[in-house]
Amino acid sequence: MINKLLIANRGEIACRIIKTARRLGIKTVAVYSDADIHAEHVKAADEAYHIGAAPSRESYLDGDKIINVALKAGVNAIHPGYGFLSENTHFADKCEQNNIIFIGPSSEAINAMGSKSRSKELIFEANVPLVPGYYGENQDPAFLLTEAEKVGFPVLIKATYGGGGKGMRVVRDSASFNKELEGAKREALAGFGNDKVLIERYVEAPRHVEVQVFADNFGNCIYLGDRDCTLQRRHQKVIEEAPAPGLSAELRKEMGEAAVRCAKKINYKGAGTVEFLLCGDEFFFMEMNTRLQVEHPVTECVVGQDLVEWQLAVASNEPLPLEQDQVVISGHAFEARIYAEEPSDDFMPSSGLLSLFDMPNEHTSDLSAVRIDTGVIEGSEISAFYDPMIAKLIVHGANRNVALRQLSLALEKTAISGVATNVSFLHTLANHPSFIESPTSTHFIDDHISELTQKDEQEQTLQLIMAALVYINANTCQTSTSPWNTLTAFSLNASNHYTFPFVDFDLECQRNNDAMTLVYDTEHFAVNADFNGNNLTAFINGEKHTAKFVLDEQSIAIMHSGNTHQFALKSKHYVAEKQNDGNSLQAPLNGTVVKQVASVGDNLKQGDAVIIIEAMKMEYTLTAPFDGQLSQFYFAEGDLVSHGDLLAKVEEA
Repeated sequence: MINKLLIANRGEIACRIIKTARRLGIKTVAVYSDADIHAEHVKAADEAYHIGAAPSRESYLDGDKIINVALKAGVNAIHPGYGFLSENTHFADKCEQNNIIFIGPSSEAINAMGSKSRSKELIFEANVPLVPGYYGENQDPAFLLTEAEKVGFPVLIKATYGGGGKGMRVVRDSASFNKELEGAKREALAGFGNDKVLIERYVEAPRHVEVQVFADNFGNCIYLGDRDCTLQRRHQKVIEEAPAPGLSAELRKEMGEAAVRCAKKINYKGAGTVEFLLCGDEFFFMEMNTRLQVEHPVTECVVGQDLVEWQLAVASNEPLPLEQDQVVISGHAFEARIYAEEPSDDFMPSSGLLSLFDMPNEHTSDLSAVRIDTGVIEGSEISAFYDPMIAKLIVHGANRNVALRQLSLALEKTAISGVATNVSFLHTLANHPSFIESPTSTHFIDDHISELTQKDEQEQTLQLIMAALVYINANTCQTSTSPWNTLTAFSLNASNHYTFPFVDFDLECQRNNDAMTLVYDTEHFAVNADFNGNNLTAFINGEKHTAKFVLDEQSIAIMHSGNTHQFALKSKHYVAEKQNDGNSLQAPLNGTVVKQVASVGDNLKQGDAVIIIEAMKMEYTLTAPFDGQLSQFYFAEGDLVSHGDLLAKVEEA
């Protein structure tokens, strides 16, 4: 019996596992890095132990430190979560050597599927179709280029021990192969501690459908339906749903049984996910993740089971709670991953403190089918050291259309400020006619990116008017009664006029007695407003609108109907001027310098790579803004940098 459980993970993942463990009466132990001392998973656990510096290699990826904590805390089981050490054979072995139950499959099964090259050989033997490629041990760049040419471009370079889009590059010609290979290997090493890669044909327009499998120690293995994870950007999933839409009963059964064959081939135990590329009615094995997936909640919704509880039961040598013919799929579920990122800026990650975090849930909303999985609260920090996911919003409805409407409404009720988020992007995506019909390929977002990130000018104007109302309210709610300290000062025989200090917008207010009109771009808006905390009810030309807002010295953020806009105030305008310095390369986000690609004195062409930074487990390459000579680097490789830091300087030719 498991009586004390250490969670070797952080954030939302650790909070999710702690929730089930607490319900089952199991004591929990958290671990944390320097960056996470105030994190919610640390507060939620019964005990917590510090394990090192913020970079994951020095903390959450250091299995020896975690084992030492487990022994010190007297736990008898470790749940690795999903990510970090969940698919690390050395860590699984260390648990066994110290008589600690590892919540997951055996190290042999992890090794068999953890190496994507070895897994292809085993899956071929299990009579499951494969995508053509090279999955061997030879990692010589020249040899890998030759294999890529044999497979035929475009090819996909993929980290053998990776996942989540990290260490993965699409290469369309031999000229760019070595550069992309180097970047993929560097990302793989940083994220997974191993830089081995494989090469496979890049399938141009597939769907991504995966099957949840579960096996116990008594020879039972079943599949719990399927999930569609086709909506992706940078090979990372954005919105997942269960069951996958548009599949025939025969195809579902065929894929489910193929997934079970994969699991049985390696004598699998516990929760696993078999991922397939689906092309029409043809499917190809992609990989097997020997752990629970981030998107497992949609399966939990449609099968009505707690999969973490199943994991703990199997690890405690109990049989599976259900047999295959007892699995019933009920309704439809969606999961939207809310990230700290800016979709209109190539999904650039964002970091900072959450000044507002307000999401719907079953306790505070009429959306009874909403579930929020998160590891943050208002005031939490989104760190540059880890994945930028803020929360998972999960909805469950009677069918796909109902669930999709629930998703759209829940996103409209989501208000987050302090960092850039993809909430507006997700809302637009959930309401896109082609997505409502159902996604057709993993390129859906790329193919529709301009319309998905296009600014709604009417919505922006509406939010600008709301921001002006917030500014007026903040500057009229003063203790002084002097007319010179208010925006409603008396004006003889004329209406009162004044403008607002917005950086990018010219807006004027005209006030006469109790009537107030805002003028923007020659259009007049009759306005009135009520405030309750950070809730705004605005009446604009007779129409009622409700929104949330955050006001500080630098900006006013408005969150309305699934859309967020931050209006900068002129007191901060010098920042924008600094960032527009044409001959500088500034850090677009907090991170670490991983490589200086060019050398001081090099003559560069516009677009040549200059310096690479890593943030939130992804790499970003800064390029020369024009033809010129690289005159200086301001940071060395390995240095930490903050958003806006000057990294290098190019003198114009």
